[in-house]
Amino acid sequence: MRVLVIATVVAVLMAPLSGAAPLSPLRPEARPEAIALDQGDYQTAAVAVLRPSSRPVVGAVLAPQKVTANRDFQSWIKRFRQRALAQGITKTTLNRAFKSVTYDPEVIRRDQNQSEFTKSIWDYLDSAVSDKRIKNGKKALRAQRRRLQQIEATYGVDKEIVLAVWGMESSYGSYRGDMDVIRSLSTLAFDGRRGRFFESQLIAALEILQAGDVPARKMTGSWAGAMGHTQFIPTSYLAYAVDFTGDGKRDIWSDNPSDALASTAAYLARFGWIKGQPWGVEVRLPRGFDYGLAHRRIKKSPAQWAALGVRGINGRPVPNHGSGSILLPAGSKGAAFMVFKNFQVIERYNAADAYVIGVGHLSDRIKGGGPIQQPWPRGDRDLSFVERQEMQKRLTRQGFDTGGVDGKVGPNTSAAVRAYQLANGLVPDGHASLNLLKALR
Repeated sequence: MRVLVIATVVAVLMAPLSGAAPLSPLRPEARPEAIALDQGDYQTAAVAVLRPSSRPVVGAVLAPQKVTANRDFQSWIKRFRQRALAQGITKTTLNRAFKSVTYDPEVIRRDQNQSEFTKSIWDYLDSAVSDKRIKNGKKALRAQRRRLQQIEATYGVDKEIVLAVWGMESSYGSYRGDMDVIRSLSTLAFDGRRGRFFESQLIAALEILQAGDVPARKMTGSWAGAMGHTQFIPTSYLAYAVDFTGDGKRDIWSDNPSDALASTAAYLARFGWIKGQPWGVEVRLPRGFDYGLAHRRIKKSPAQWAALGVRGINGRPVPNHGSGSILLPAGSKGAAFMVFKNFQVIERYNAADAYVIGVGHLSDRIKGGGPIQQPWPRGDRDLSFVERQEMQKRLTRQGFDTGGVDGKVGPNTSAAVRAYQLANGLVPDGHASLNLLKALR
């Protein structure tokens, strides 16, 4: 009965979104959670993207369903309290945390809707690395330079990367999220679709409250429970957040961003950040380039790539930053990058290529670097979630196994796309484009 009620509420809330323009290709609220989440299930784009407004349907249908959902929700809370007590959460903490907490259908609407929205890499970067975000980043660098230099010296993570994560996650602290984290996580855990994961986050959030780092009324964040200036989820906060100011609290929520920025640096350092190494550099590929080499698993030194005709955007061989791979986020028609170890480190914050490129390119622009030089195929668009599923089905039927139909373009799907392209005389760049889907049809 509970699942049926929630499904009805979600269906009503989703109704105004029919026919909405495509938005982000990835789901929002990505934070330092890649190791905690199944990356295929919850890859997200952290840049603030305006979502289509949705007004609840007015009438007698929504109100009774919401009341019923909240009644079931309160019953769930009673059962959850017993599980939380067994894990060391005190009654005092639980009473404070769940005072007046109710079911939030808006959280469920946002969670259920995201995979249907798509946004091309170029549109994403237009927003992520906008002139305003670059300008504000340079302003923030001037304002926070001393603090960022101290953080860089302590953790060995370039200050511009820390600043870029801050810019992507909360527009330099301007949009930290104002939703009650306990309410959001409770709603998501109760919903059950990823209940186990969100209940673990809820327990972690209660541990944070119990430790006294933040009072319950100030534990605010995104609809998905991501918190503070750089949007840590609770389990990542417990594992990696630091007290950089020395006041005895790991405070990522207040107007002072010191602890949040240091925590981000500590997180990136934990996963192997190499100071001074670029995340990647834009490159030009030679005519006749073997696009089968454009694969993250294929790594070569810049000298080896140069021997194959791959040059920096300036026409010269790429300096030796270590072994790198060729990345084509828009296939053969868009910009090409040689990416290095630090690309993988940023992926631990968010596994989406669009996000990593956004953070890396924003950091370059804050340093004074120029825009991406090669044009994007702006007449194209990314496939929607349903279209990606259709593509996978059609590829599999034609003998190019994608390893399942999940609407996510991972290594198996890219390999299937490349095999189909090779078999049909197309450029084998492995890019899942609308033209490819049309060819499959």
